[in-house]
Amino acid sequence: MSRSRTCSILIPIYNSEDSLQDLVEALEVHLPGLCTDYEVLLINDGSRDRSWEIIDQLSQRYPWVHGIKLMRNYGQHNALLCGIRAAHYEIIVTMDDDLQHPPKEIVKLLDKLDEGYDVVYGLPKKMPHDIIRNLFSLYTKRVLSYVMGIKTVRDIGSFRAFRTGLRKAFAAYQSPAVIIDVLLSWGTTSFTAVYVDQEPRHGGTSNYNFNKLFHIAMQILTGFSTAPLRLASLIGFSFTIFGLGVLIYVIIISFQEGSVPGFSFLASIISLFGGMQLFALGIFGEYLARIFDRSLEHPSYVIDIETVGGRSVN
Repeated sequence: MSRSRTCSILIPIYNSEDSLQDLVEALEVHLPGLCTDYEVLLINDGSRDRSWEIIDQLSQRYPWVHGIKLMRNYGQHNALLCGIRAAHYEIIVTMDDDLQHPPKEIVKLLDKLDEGYDVVYGLPKKMPHDIIRNLFSLYTKRVLSYVMGIKTVRDIGSFRAFRTGLRKAFAAYQSPAVIIDVLLSWGTTSFTAVYVDQEPRHGGTSNYNFNKLFHIAMQILTGFSTAPLRLASLIGFSFTIFGLGVLIYVIIISFQEGSVPGFSFLASIISLFGGMQLFALGIFGEYLARIFDRSLEHPSYVIDIETVGGRSVN
């Protein structure tokens, strides 16, 4: 029997024509036992296959399925931000479109949320990828948890449940750089996690590769934190002290021996200083790029078509 709670299930869709039907059918089985009222928002994030056509068909077949088509591919977090702002019910659950997050596991997130937490993550009991990819993914999550500044958050994932009211904290946010977890941390520090079963991917391959994970890590650091700037300042200060020490050493040697030996040593020092300067300039460049992106006032997303009950509402 469902508890007295209402739920909005948000699923960003990208090239998922093979899994959409099975996903909605699984949700149809489990959602009535979890929520008194519910909706499923399928946000099509610029798919190049028949995903939108299938979403449109599903919205006609199931009155609780709503489709949102974005004008192009904006990214998973941008699509989620669109869904969060369109959600109607008190609890939001976000999950992937490939059936790796089984709908039957949603109950674990909701039960933990009932204990008084504001955000609950569903973490896989076993990491799904190879060891190198898992380590890089873990690094990205650690960077994200550091930027969020919440000590109780150590592992973060896309399978999450949170209270819809948290969106008030970022209602005015407009930027092409979106990290949902950071935005949620603007509204609460009450985070926790539970372990859930994760099933094999239902066809296709992951859209996240090493380059994309690295880009996300850099976006997190330079878009939502000043830590790299502080690192650049610390390195600059440290090497300034080191340079003064080298200068004093050179002066003492010149007085004692009349000449300064060790050209190779001095050339190495110059190269080291030059490298550190370029490193610091690179960090400044990343921040300038973020400022430039925001100065253009690009939207986080643009909705092309929205369907409710198979009807277009815009």
